[in-house]
Amino acid sequence: MEGDFRNGLTGPIYRQRDLQIEEFPRGEMSRLYIDLVANGLAQDILLPLLVARGKRDGPVFGLTAAVHGNELNGIRVIHDLVHHIDTKQLCGTVVALVVVNVPGLHRHQREFVDGSDLNHLFPGQATGNVARVYAHRIIDRIVNRFDYLVDLHTASFGRVNSLYVRADMTHATTATMAYLQRPQIIVHNPASDHTLRGAAMDFGIPAITLEIGDPQKFQPTYVRSSRIGLRTVLAAAGMLPRRAVSEGQEPVLCERSRWMYTDRGGLLEVLPRPTERVSRGERVAVLRNAFGDVIREYNAPEDGIVIGKSVNPVGQTGARILHLGSVAPAEHGFHRRSLTRATLEVSE
Repeated sequence: MEGDFRNGLTGPIYRQRDLQIEEFPRGEMSRLYIDLVANGLAQDILLPLLVARGKRDGPVFGLTAAVHGNELNGIRVIHDLVHHIDTKQLCGTVVALVVVNVPGLHRHQREFVDGSDLNHLFPGQATGNVARVYAHRIIDRIVNRFDYLVDLHTASFGRVNSLYVRADMTHATTATMAYLQRPQIIVHNPASDHTLRGAAMDFGIPAITLEIGDPQKFQPTYVRSSRIGLRTVLAAAGMLPRRAVSEGQEPVLCERSRWMYTDRGGLLEVLPRPTERVSRGERVAVLRNAFGDVIREYNAPEDGIVIGKSVNPVGQTGARILHLGSVAPAEHGFHRRSLTRATLEVSE
């Protein structure tokens, strides 16, 4: 490990080719860059990580943000959480990959440098185009060290989200993580779609996706709620002392979700807000032409809850309208856990 790669305001910034947790001092928070790929002028693209290593042994808890370059709330959550961890009380290590998609962040865009969506390329490939190699090295050099993962996202451009979690609610550990996060909505979503979460689960790492509001901004209320939830998860993993917390409002658990789309282009107005309940047949959106004439009205295909929606009025044919969650019945066989008594276990 190269030390003093650059002098930070509160200490050195290290540099590694891959994450070597045992090289960092116990009881301290360290900063480092991981070499991943290089651009056309042989300049390295470096990923920034924060590593809080406790005084005592314990799990490695991973956080990742900005897999899409415009998803910024997760960065602020990581800063708020990691900089306030007392490493003297910490058992194990918290590793926070502050920005996954560094090229996308610099370009203020969701996609990677080649226009691809990184979150559909994991676990990537050891050889291939730059995006697939980048995805492979994130898993191989960083994520494979984790015992748990929470992947932080937001809505995309032109959309807004509630604070919600996607998790496999038939998996005891990820279901517990989802409830401990205490979001507004939980969507049962088995990880099988080449996402970062899916790749982690395939490697036996319990993982959830936390969707934190809207893109390209910091939202303090959502950031605070997310930080509190993550600290509760860390406590349940035995990494930090437990604190008394209010269970608050029970999350709405959805057994599935789907997007509604327009069947032609126009100027779109989506009526309900995120977290609003809608009934089957209820009018949820209106489409107008250039003269303001209503040319389409869209109705909810079933009872449900609005997880997110489009706020960009200009939509081509096939534009997204809203993300509708189907609320799970109480007798559904998903895991449901008490916030105050929950304990996490790493999957065998």
